[in-house]
Amino acid sequence: MNYMDIVKKINHVNIAEMHENEIYIEVKKEAFKEACTILHKDLNSQVLMMFAEDARKESHDFKLYCVFLSAALKKWFLIKTSIPSDIRKFDALSKQIHSASAFEREINESFGLEAEGAVDLRRLNLHDEVWPKGHYPLLKDFQNPSGSTEKSEYLFTKIQGEGIFEIPVGPVHAGIIGPGHFRFSVAGEPIINLEERLGFTHRGIEKLFEGKTVKEALALSECISGETAFAYSLAFCMAIEKIFGILVSSQHKILRAIFLELERMYNHVADIGGIALDVGFSFPANYAAIIKENILSVNNLLTNSRYLKGINKIGGVSKELDDRDKKMLIDFLVSQEKDFSNLKDMLLENASFMDRVETTGILRKKTAKDLGVTGVAARASGLPIDLRNIFSEVYKDINFKVITEQKGDVLARLNVRIGEFMESLNLIRRFIGKVETAGSPSLNPEPKKGVALGFCEAWRGTLIFWIKTDGHGIIERCKIVDPSVHNWEGLTFAVIGNIVPDFPVCNKSFNLSYPGNDL
Repeated sequence: MNYMDIVKKINHVNIAEMHENEIYIEVKKEAFKEACTILHKDLNSQVLMMFAEDARKESHDFKLYCVFLSAALKKWFLIKTSIPSDIRKFDALSKQIHSASAFEREINESFGLEAEGAVDLRRLNLHDEVWPKGHYPLLKDFQNPSGSTEKSEYLFTKIQGEGIFEIPVGPVHAGIIGPGHFRFSVAGEPIINLEERLGFTHRGIEKLFEGKTVKEALALSECISGETAFAYSLAFCMAIEKIFGILVSSQHKILRAIFLELERMYNHVADIGGIALDVGFSFPANYAAIIKENILSVNNLLTNSRYLKGINKIGGVSKELDDRDKKMLIDFLVSQEKDFSNLKDMLLENASFMDRVETTGILRKKTAKDLGVTGVAARASGLPIDLRNIFSEVYKDINFKVITEQKGDVLARLNVRIGEFMESLNLIRRFIGKVETAGSPSLNPEPKKGVALGFCEAWRGTLIFWIKTDGHGIIERCKIVDPSVHNWEGLTFAVIGNIVPDFPVCNKSFNLSYPGNDL
C-alpha cells in the first residue's frame, strides 16, 4: 500500500513529507474531522497525539494537529488545520474516535479551543477549584491570573441504582507514589465503575519548554519523569536532530539502544517486585529490589549516573563503552540472568501468587485498541505494537522479538515484563558485539527553524515529542505524550468486575506515571 492511495481520499490543501517518516497533510477546518476519520480507519490507528499551537503572531490563527501511526508503512501522519482566532471551535473527533477525548479536553482547557460535539469537555489537568475560568496557559500572551478564583465543582460520573456505594480513594496515598483521586462505584464487592482524576501535580512542562535553548530544553526533558530520564531525553534529541538535519552515526544509535534497554530492565524488575508486594509476597519483592539496585549500580559505573542522566546529547551520546566496560557489562548480564530466573521461578511456581494474578484485571484487546493503550499493557492484551520493531534501524538486524500475551490480565502484564527483561538481556549482548569507537557527537549544532516528531519505545510504551523551533533554535512549542496519557483509562476498564482489594495489584500491573500524565 502506498500512502498516496490514502491521501487521495482526503480533501487536502497541501501535503508535505517533512522528514523521512513524517507526512503532514493540511486540510481546511471543515474537512479536519473527515480526514482524521479516514486515517483512523485506513491506517488502523488510534489518535496517538492531538494538540494545538498558538500561531496568531505568524498567521492570526491557531493550528490544530492530529497524529496517527501506520505500522505497515512505517510512517507518522499528521493532519493539520487552521482555526480562526475569532471562532476558536472545531468539530470533535471523540464520538467516532474515543482516543481523541482526553486531547480535546486538554486543548479546551489550555487554549480555549472548543471541540463541538465532544463526549466530554470537563477539565482534565487544570482543576476547576483552583484555576480561573477564561485563563488559558498555552496562549502566547498568557499572564498568570491574580486575584480571587471562581470555584466550581468537578462533576464525577454518578452511577445510580439500589445498593450502589461510592468509595473515594486519594488523592493522597500511603507510600511515596504521586497523587491521584480514584472514585469506585461498587455493588457489594465487585467494582462496576472507576473514575480517575489526575492533574494534582500538573507542572506546566510544555509551557516551561517555550523560549528555552536546545541545551536548556534537553536538561529539562530529563527531569520530566525520573525513572524514564533516558527515554525522554532520547525522544527530545531525535526531534531536534531531525529539525537541525543532524545524522546520528550507527555507533551512537547502538549505544543509545543499550542504555534504553538498561532503563527498561531496572523498571521492569521493579514493577515485577511491586506486583509481588501488592499481593503480600514480600520475599520476591525484596529480591527484585536487589536486582534493580544492581542494575542502577552498573548504570552508575558505566555513566556516572544511576538513572542515566546527562548521557544523551544532540547528535549522539556523551559516553562510550571501552573494552573494560563491555566485559564488565557482559559478566554482569550473566549474573543478572541467573538472579532473574530465580525471581521468575519464585513467582510462577507459587500457587497462592498465581491465584491472585491470573484472570485478575483483564483488559480486553478491543478495549485496549479503542482506548489507544500502548506499551506493556497493549502487548499483554494481544496488540503487538512496539516502535523498536517499526522504526529503529539498530534493532532490525539482531532478531528482535516483540513480547506479547493474549489474556490481558495481571499475569499477562507480568509475563510481558518477564519476557521483555530477558529480551533486553539478549539485545544488550548482541549490541555489545557491535560496539566500536563511536567518536564525539555534534555538540554545537547549527540552529534551524522547523518542526519534527521525536519518539521511542520507552519502558512503559510509546513516548512522543513534537518540537517547533524558530530560526535561532529556540523552542516555540513542545508537545509531549507519555504512554500513561493513554493507559490510565485502560486501568479503569481493567478493574471492572474485580473486587476493591484487587485494585492495588491491578494498578501496579499497569504502573502508570503521575508526572508523565501531569505535564
